[in-house]
Amino acid sequence: MTTYLQITQVKSAIGRLPSHRGTLRALGLKRIRHTVVHEDTPVIRGMVNKVAYLVEVRPAAKKS
Repeated sequence: MTTYLQITQVKSAIGRLPSHRGTLRALGLKRIRHTVVHEDTPVIRGMVNKVAYLVEVRPAAKKS
């Protein structure tokens, strides 16, 4: 069974490192309180860990 992660941006990317802003964009996050759902893979986990101070992560039942 595939698991998913619900990722929500909770802090602004203004003034952050360019690589962190790029990671948010690569995750598909565009603004504060924007939420995306991704499959739980090591690649996504690594991206989330890089910007963990800017996002909130929850398990999601399935991709909608």
